[in-house]
Amino acid sequence: MELKELGCRAKSVKYEVALLSTEVKNELLHSIADALVADADEIIAQNAIDMENGRKNNMHPGLLDRLLLTQERMEAIAEGLRQVANLPDPVGEVLETFTRPNRMVIEKISVPMGVIGIIYESRPNVTPDAFGLCFKAGNAVILKGGSDCIHSNKAITDCIRKTLSGKGYNPDMVQLIEATDRSVTAEFMKMKEYVDVLIPRGGAGLIRAVVENATIPVIETGTGNCHVYVDKDADIEKAIAIIMNAKTQRIGVCNACESLVVHEDIREELLPVLAKKLQEKNVEIRADEAAREALSGLDNILSATEEDFGTEYLDYIISVKTVANEDEAIAHINRYNTGHSECIVTENEAVAEKFKQQVDAACVYVNVSTRFTDGFEFGFGAEIGISTQKLHARGPMGLRELNSYKYTIVGDGQIR
Repeated sequence: MELKELGCRAKSVKYEVALLSTEVKNELLHSIADALVADADEIIAQNAIDMENGRKNNMHPGLLDRLLLTQERMEAIAEGLRQVANLPDPVGEVLETFTRPNRMVIEKISVPMGVIGIIYESRPNVTPDAFGLCFKAGNAVILKGGSDCIHSNKAITDCIRKTLSGKGYNPDMVQLIEATDRSVTAEFMKMKEYVDVLIPRGGAGLIRAVVENATIPVIETGTGNCHVYVDKDADIEKAIAIIMNAKTQRIGVCNACESLVVHEDIREELLPVLAKKLQEKNVEIRADEAAREALSGLDNILSATEEDFGTEYLDYIISVKTVANEDEAIAHINRYNTGHSECIVTENEAVAEKFKQQVDAACVYVNVSTRFTDGFEFGFGAEIGISTQKLHARGPMGLRELNSYKYTIVGDGQIR
C-alpha cells in the first residue's frame, strides 16, 4: 500500500477513534491484550526469524535484547494494555474553566492529536504499546518499525487489526508501514498533510535524522547517557545495590546507568567493592586517574577518555568520574548528560535537594535506580517514549501527553 493511501485512511479514521466512548476503548484494549497472549506462539515464531536475522547481521547484544520476545514479555505487553484500559480517559477532560467579565464562559478541554506517527527500531514491544496509548487517547496511529523487526511487527499488528475488525471496528485505527527501505521512512517524515505529530524511538542516529528532516511536528525522545552520583554521605550498601541494578539489570535500555560519578572522599571505600561486583557481571570499567588509583589492586581497569563520559554504551561498560564535591558532580552531569535520568545516592537532604534543583534532566532520582524511568513504573501503563525535550511533554509520555487541547467559548450574544 502506498504511503499516501495509508495517510488518507488514517486521516479518515481519526475522527472515528476520537468519538469512541471510554467503555468501548477499554473493552477493545482488553480484547486485544487477550488476543496477543492467545497468538503469542505465532508472534514469538515470527520474532525468532528477526532474531536469527539479527544474529546473522551481527546485531549488538543490547539491541538483540530489545528485539527479543518471550512468553513472559508477551504477558507483560498484554498487562501494559490492560493497565492502559484501567487508566482515566483524558479525552474530553475539562482542564480549566473561567468566566470573563462579559459573561463568556471559556473551557479548556483535552482533545486527541489526531494521527500520530511512530518511527522506531528493533523494539517490537513498541508496536502494541504505541497502539494502546494512542488509541486510548483517541488517536489513530501509523507505525514505521525497522527492517530488523519487521516479522514481529507484522504479526503483532495483524493480531490487533484482526481483533478490531472482529469487533466491528475499522482496523485502520492502527497501520504498519511494511516497506523497509530508508526512502520510505524519509517520505513518511514529510507527510504533514496526514500526520499531526511524529515520535521517534531509537538510537541517537534515528532521532537526529527525524528531528533534522521531518516537516511534521516532532516530539523528541532522547538517548540516555544516565549517571549515578555517589555523594560522600552515601550509604555504601545502598549505593552498590542501586548502581548494580541501574547498570546490569538490563543493558540495552535508555534508562540504564552509563556513567558513575563518585565523591573523592568515598572512592576508597566504594570503588574496590563495587568494581569486583561489576566485574562479576563482566562490566568493563573505564575510569579517570583518581578512580584508577583507588582500584590499583584490580586488573582490567581502563583509562576513561573524554568521549567515554558522553557515550551511551548500551553495553557492559561504565565510565567513572571522580569529583571533589556535589557542585562538580552537577556540572559534570549537566555537561555530558542527554536530559534523560540522573541519580544521586546520599543521606544528606540538603545535597539531595540541591541535586534535584540543579540537575537538568527529565527525571532526577534520590536514592532510586534510574531504571524506574518507565511509563509502566510511573503508573502510566505502557509508554510511548521518554521525552527529553522541554516543549509539550517531558519524561515518560503517557495518555495525557498524547492529547492536545482546545478552548470552547459559550455566551449569549456577546460581540466585540
